[in-house]
Amino acid sequence: MKTRVVITGIGIVSPAGIGKDEHWRNISSGNSFVSEITKFDAGRYPSRIAGQINDNLEKLNTFPKRLLKKIDRFSHLALLASEFAISDAKLNLDAEDKERMGVFIGNAIGGWEFAEVELRDLYAAGLKEVSPYQATAWFPAAPQGQVSIYYGLLGYSQTIIADCASGLVSIGSAYRAIQEGEADIILAGGSEAPISPYGLLCCNTSGVLTTRNDAPQKAYKPFDKDRDGFAIGEGAGIVILENLEHAKKRGAKIYGEIAGFSMTNDGIHPTKQDIEGRQLSRAIQMAIKEAGITVDEIDYICANGAATKEGDIAETKAIKAVFGKKAYQMPISAPKSAIGNLLGAAGAVDAATTLLAMENSFVPPTVNLEDKDNACDLDYTALKGKGHGIKTALINSQGRGGINAVMVVTVFK
Repeated sequence: MKTRVVITGIGIVSPAGIGKDEHWRNISSGNSFVSEITKFDAGRYPSRIAGQINDNLEKLNTFPKRLLKKIDRFSHLALLASEFAISDAKLNLDAEDKERMGVFIGNAIGGWEFAEVELRDLYAAGLKEVSPYQATAWFPAAPQGQVSIYYGLLGYSQTIIADCASGLVSIGSAYRAIQEGEADIILAGGSEAPISPYGLLCCNTSGVLTTRNDAPQKAYKPFDKDRDGFAIGEGAGIVILENLEHAKKRGAKIYGEIAGFSMTNDGIHPTKQDIEGRQLSRAIQMAIKEAGITVDEIDYICANGAATKEGDIAETKAIKAVFGKKAYQMPISAPKSAIGNLLGAAGAVDAATTLLAMENSFVPPTVNLEDKDNACDLDYTALKGKGHGIKTALINSQGRGGINAVMVVTVFK
């Protein structure tokens, strides 16, 4: 019998809020938190809007200033979300076997905010002006490493790079590791801080960003006939995964249980999905099969909602192929439309938001969906969220390179 894996803590830092409660209150409100980029002059970029965290994170005084000078923002976000998740789970780390605790954190592009400053110094002033922390601040494994070091966690850990699916793949990989007995507790999720000159340039050149700069809060519109791509965003989502028996032994609150996880790849194009959604459809089928349930038991789908012309049609086709008539009878939504696509953190924040939707019996809306594409004709919970009991939910997350990741989460029984 496979080890059951449950989620006992949630930590979120997003454009909608610092901490899970503020994030949930705002993400379910129907408001958009995408705005014109203010961190630097983005006037020459085709897309110059983003979901930004405007709070001064250092004012929280959670971590030593000396540490924050050595790390990139994406590591700081990961540390904050981890701190929130540990606190939410009421984990007493001193009472735990840290050799049985791991960290799985994903991202898509690394720590370019720190790196860009140092590269400018390199070319302007020479080698001696480059920070000695450059090498350890920008590289993709930095968030996972910093969280492991700060909390002294010594168990099985990984850094996951799967573009915008990185966060959900990290949670899925941690789920597998606990199933296989590699750990009892894993902090899992994703972190991203892409709002820098080079980070924004990379996203712009991929051709998947909206250019509705004159109306930032209306720009990201999944499944709408006038969609033209997504807005990027920054943030982090970390959840605490535990072996069920371990969680029960310490009397932990259980948000939900991971019942199934799967991955496939379209294998077609570096940035575009298969327009027929065939491999996403297969991933959905595999996750449901592993969960040991039928399609009729899925109460809600947290959609990827890329807002690209091909992507939203492909996702809709994949859902219809698996669910048939049921596809028209259940709510679907893309909560990330309110905060931007957080790239490597997107899937993790979507998973955390889905767990909160289950807890609150409420489906958060897809903002800005004013006129559905004829090819996207399902119930995407447009503009306004709604009360709805959710016992079992499915989460879709996709990344460039054709990556499809799907997870099934259920209320713990």
